[in-house]
Amino acid sequence: MSPRQIACALICLLAAALPARAQETPDAELRRVLDEARAACATTPAPDRLVRILCDGKIRIGVRDYYPLFATHENGTRQGFEVDVAHALSAKLGVEPDFTRVNAANRIVLVAEDRIDLTIATMGHNTQRDGQVRFIRPHYYQSETILVGPRALKVAGWADVRERTICATVGNGSNTDLVSHGARLMLFDEAGVLPEHLRSETCTLAAQDDSFFAAYFADPAFAAAYAPKFGFAQVPWGMAVARSGSDRLAHALDLISQIFHRDGVFLDLARRHKVVSAFLERQQGVWNRADCNTATGATNTACILPALDTELEATSFARPVAAFEKWVKGTLGVDLVLPMLKTAPAWSLFKTGVATSLLLIVGALSATLVFAMVLGAVQGSRSWVLHGAARALTVTLQSSPIVLTLVIASALSHALFPASAATAIGAAIVALGLTNGANAGQAIGEAMATLRAEPATRGLGEAALFSRALGRSGSQIVAFLVNAAKGTPTASFIGAPELLTALTDITSFSSGRITTYWLLLIFYILVVMAVVWFCDRLRLRLERSHAAA
Repeated sequence: MSPRQIACALICLLAAALPARAQETPDAELRRVLDEARAACATTPAPDRLVRILCDGKIRIGVRDYYPLFATHENGTRQGFEVDVAHALSAKLGVEPDFTRVNAANRIVLVAEDRIDLTIATMGHNTQRDGQVRFIRPHYYQSETILVGPRALKVAGWADVRERTICATVGNGSNTDLVSHGARLMLFDEAGVLPEHLRSETCTLAAQDDSFFAAYFADPAFAAAYAPKFGFAQVPWGMAVARSGSDRLAHALDLISQIFHRDGVFLDLARRHKVVSAFLERQQGVWNRADCNTATGATNTACILPALDTELEATSFARPVAAFEKWVKGTLGVDLVLPMLKTAPAWSLFKTGVATSLLLIVGALSATLVFAMVLGAVQGSRSWVLHGAARALTVTLQSSPIVLTLVIASALSHALFPASAATAIGAAIVALGLTNGANAGQAIGEAMATLRAEPATRGLGEAALFSRALGRSGSQIVAFLVNAAKGTPTASFIGAPELLTALTDITSFSSGRITTYWLLLIFYILVVMAVVWFCDRLRLRLERSHAAA
């Protein structure tokens, strides 16, 4: 035979073999994959995770500690739908499960860092996460995010969530939708705390998977007080493994998931824990179809569900930023991530945060100076009534934590004006200015009292005395101006969209939390340095005017 004929014959044989392989059952393919991995374990263990798992006789699985019906950990006992899924998967592999507590913030990180082999933690499969982990197909559950709040609260759609405080969990994929519609997020690591924060009115609404709230709405008291407002972002849930070194493990888990859907294992476990099972009932029908019940069913787009499309609009400079991140990683070995520069929603939040922070700083400095001058003049007054009133106000402010002062200022401003970002910014400026201005005013008042007792200043008018007091208390005034600038991030507690709030919102749907907060630190260091420089110039001017007088 000629070389061309031999090549054609080989191609024909390969083409004939492919359909046959595709028609193999997932059971037969799973046996083949596990036998190969065990053989590798018996000879020379490879870095492949499946080989290591079979060699060690255990699989490290990340599960939640508190997610009713799905995974709970009480009195040393783990139970729930996902915990039983983990046990069933381990048994199918012939190994023991080794559980690790995870939450929405670290469930991907622990897989990527090889601290766990598999995460089963109520994680929605979206297109953003596809670049971070390898999801197991078919998916083992499906849910949507719902907003829950008091029954009397009228919230019917996105227009009603703007500037409302919504409790959510870090890493929840639906946070992008909330932030893009103007909601203010209060983030927590665990979903289990959300109902309590609803009850305490810490937040107006809570956003979480409908599956999470199902257990709470089974409680008549909770159902009487709260109601679902609307749902969005329906997403399939996926188990996930690391993107590198896990090809064989992922393939084995794909096959097991097919088998568990086909044989009703997932369905039976869900019913045992009273988990809503409509999705699993439909999936059982899918995976009993001839075209899906094959060795390659997990790659058949007619059988599997697509990931939720959460790709965000990129900025015009996203590519250079990504290239810079790659250069830093390759050159310095530093994993630099700049999410605020790569997507349009994050960039918009970042710009708003920076602008608001600068406005807050300028406002807080101006308010501090104004209140310092006014309260300093009053505390230096010869009238014991004015002096006593100003002194009482100063002591009260000194005794009150700045966060409490902010909350009180916010409550008063909301009673007088409609709730808005501008109202929150104004309240923060007044609270920061009043707190620091009162302290600076005390220094001015004490300087005036000291000057009155000096022979050289006898006969001076109040204006001249006040001018000299400003010069003498210049260092204290500068110190409280710097303190006002450093205190501006606390405005996030009352909903002001400053940089801390913006970065918190960005990290709720993007990676790079460490880099993001380093940038926050650098920003405030630079700002405070600029404020110190400005205040030093102000102090020198005050001291010169005092010396001239």
